[in-house]
Amino acid sequence: MQATLKPVRRSIWRIRLGKIYFTFRRWLHWYFGGKSYVRAPEKLAARQPLPHTVYEHRTPTLRKLKDVDMWLQHNKVINLKLALQQLNGVNIQPGETFSYWKMIGRPSRAKGYVDGMVLFYGSFKPGVGGGLCQLSNMIYWMTLHTPLTVTERHRHSYDVFPDAGRTQPFGSGATCAYNYLDLQIRNDTGMPYRLNLSIVNDELRGQWSTAEPPLHTYEIYEKDHSIKLEHWGGYTRHNTLYRKMFNLAGEQVDDQYITENHAVMMYQPLLKEEATKP
Repeated sequence: MQATLKPVRRSIWRIRLGKIYFTFRRWLHWYFGGKSYVRAPEKLAARQPLPHTVYEHRTPTLRKLKDVDMWLQHNKVINLKLALQQLNGVNIQPGETFSYWKMIGRPSRAKGYVDGMVLFYGSFKPGVGGGLCQLSNMIYWMTLHTPLTVTERHRHSYDVFPDAGRTQPFGSGATCAYNYLDLQIRNDTGMPYRLNLSIVNDELRGQWSTAEPPLHTYEIYEKDHSIKLEHWGGYTRHNTLYRKMFNLAGEQVDDQYITENHAVMMYQPLLKEEATKP
């Protein structure tokens, strides 16, 4: 059943108090929740060989988005490079959980983070550390193509930009906000997995690797995609994500539910027909 959505504007004080509450609650979960969290990446010389690629992906770091100044995109690259220093080469051992924000820490100017684009209630604004959602989006998408288990992921509540150039299904990303909107991944397999990340020639590149060749491949697809005109006059967008699992012979062995997505659209979904010339 599709959710009924409507944009909600909260007072600045409610937003601030909510951030304090949820940030504190996250800290309690990190340190008293009983999970075994991943530690900092090992030094290169100490890393065990994990030579087999499970999945890899690339996305452009500089994108021309409607009404978004390019300086925000360039600042995003600065923020991404700082975050990569904390994440590149991290190993998830069997039974461990990877926490996006526990690894990165709070983005601050003291650490070198600058103003980038931050999505805010269906729009965007400059914010310290802005742009790190591109990294959480990539890690989530890559993880869906592995046997690793996503234990926490938050969908985008607003569909802010049109689909120009989209190559992945709607809703296949993971939004993030320090530290209460986290991305957490658990290794329920018997092998360690390593997250490899880099920025090369204006591309964000990512890879999951492991010690032995993978036994399965995955195909992510959507069902029940719809755009709905709501009673309050705006549009909402909905779909459900699934993944097909194939063995080494290319035979489908499973079809798994992943998640469902519901978002308020911040643009008109239908193109206006151009007026015909006489």
